[in-house]
Formats: sequence, structure tokens, C-alpha cells
Amino acid sequence: MLTPVEDGPAIVACNTCRHSADAREDATGLRGGAQLVAVLREVQAEDARYAGIAVQEMPCLFACTEHCTVHLRAPGKVGYVLGRFTPDREAATALLDYAAHYAESEHGRVPFKQWPQAIKGHFITRTPPQGFVVE
Repeated sequence: MLTPVEDGPAIVACNTCRHSADAREDATGLRGGAQLVAVLREVQAEDARYAGIAVQEMPCLFACTEHCTVHLRAPGKVGYVLGRFTPDREAATALLDYAAHYAESEHGRVPFKQWPQAIKGHFITRTPPQGFVVE
């Protein structure tokens, strides 16, 4: 049931997420989550700044009403679940830009002035790292 992955900063994308609030799949039958994973990997491959951020995928993050959902995590850092994205380059670039700042941060807190515009309004939850709570 569990598959080992590299331990480090990662964007874990739900590959079965809905395409949008109104549609499960796009006109070609692809789920939004699968599309988001593909475009995240495409954008990541084009820019060396994102090399230290793993793009991982799994079925269902149980945030089905939020479509195109990801979990941003790293050891010892606050984690975040974000959603309601359109599975496109703008969203993928914003997620990877935010993840790069997140990876560089001490505890996972990124100053608001560093948030890409396309990330604002997409946060669903934050989760404390194992063994900690957030002040």
C-alpha cells in the first residue's frame, strides 16, 4: 500500500483529481490531476531551480471537492495542501516557485511577499511536521 520515495522537499500531486469543480475529466478523457502531474514535470525539467524538489504522485488525497490538489512537504517543515488549480503551466510554475522558497525556508514558512500570485487563495490546510505543532 505504501511506496517508498525520496525524503526531501516534494510536491505530491493527486493524479486522480477532478479536472475542475464541474468536470471529472477534460474533453480528451484525462483527469486534471494527471494533467497537473505532467505539466509539473515538464516545467520542472525546463528549469534547474526546481531540481531539488521532487514531483511525486499518488491517487486521491481525499480533497475531492477542491480539484487539482497537491501536498507540499519536507522533513521537519510545516506541510501544506493546496487545490483548486487549473492543470496548466501557470499553476505548475507557481507551485514550483513556491516550493523552491519553501525548500529554502527553515520551517516551511514562506513570507507572503514571496508568494507567486497564482498560489494565493489555493491553500486548504497546513499540517505540522511529525513531533511538532506550529506556534
